[in-house]
Amino acid sequence: MTATPETEPLLDIQDLHVRFPVRRNLLGRTTVENHAVSGVDLALRSGETLGLVGESGCGKTTLGRTIVGAQEATSGSIRYDGNDLTRLKNREKGRYRRQIRMVFQDPFSSLNPRMTLRQVIGDPLVAMGEAKGSELEDRVAEMMRRVGLSPDYMDRYPHAFSGGQRQRVNIARALIVDPKLVIADEPVSALDVSVRAQILNLLRELQDEYGLTYLFISHDLSVVENIADRVAVMYFGKIVELADTAELYEKPAHPYTEALMSAVPVPDPSLRDRGGRILLADELPDPSNPPAGCAFAGRCRYAEPGRCDTGTVDLEGGVRCVRSEELDLRGIELTES
Repeated sequence: MTATPETEPLLDIQDLHVRFPVRRNLLGRTTVENHAVSGVDLALRSGETLGLVGESGCGKTTLGRTIVGAQEATSGSIRYDGNDLTRLKNREKGRYRRQIRMVFQDPFSSLNPRMTLRQVIGDPLVAMGEAKGSELEDRVAEMMRRVGLSPDYMDRYPHAFSGGQRQRVNIARALIVDPKLVIADEPVSALDVSVRAQILNLLRELQDEYGLTYLFISHDLSVVENIADRVAVMYFGKIVELADTAELYEKPAHPYTEALMSAVPVPDPSLRDRGGRILLADELPDPSNPPAGCAFAGRCRYAEPGRCDTGTVDLEGGVRCVRSEELDLRGIELTES
């Protein structure tokens, strides 16, 4: 199911910040903080799949955990279906926990080894008081069938299953309470290549059947290209580029996106038309002391001292780069009409 541009956002994030204390004084007051998410603006339309990409440590998982309520926001708003989740009290958040669910990265560590599949998959229903007894068993069995698992396995433990089967259990657990929004955090990265396509196809089928909206978090650009309607590129806690998938992959606009795309493996290197691999310096900014200006300036081959490393860089036209002021970074020079 693909959303149209006119669809009202199901999720609307505005100026979201998440910071973690890393040093406190003798009075217990925070003196140094790591900036994990720094002023993210992002909207998801109902029924779409938005890919969120970036290297490890850029804040992707923290953003996902904050949306689902597993991490508190420092400031900003997360509006879901018109309600700001950051301002709700714990007892008021309960009704939204069933509508926003998460599929975790590691199918081996995210399942309790002491719980049977009946308990793992049915636990959200029990926790929310929605089913018990024969009704609970029937709903668990139906969801197992829907994700490609036999209900005969209901009383077995996670260790008896492969990685792909365990991820199907994770998906069943997330969908058992009929959510609208699913945060999929690297859902296929821990799986064999031969199994990834099966899980991706299952996610597409479930999206069409249940009308789901996905935030698909991944560092694998080839996977995101095949499943996402739009892609947001994250760097150092900020969204640096946001575009339709075909547009972004055809002509990446931000220098960081360009570098990411250059690292995607291509079976025939002669088919690559982006100038070969772009190597980035290993030095990343200090998250406890964010630099002024563009956080990517220290690694960018286009950076201009005195311009890129000062001031505030906004997300203009889907690109967070000062070069967007005089250029269409998708390759067309702007001229006065």
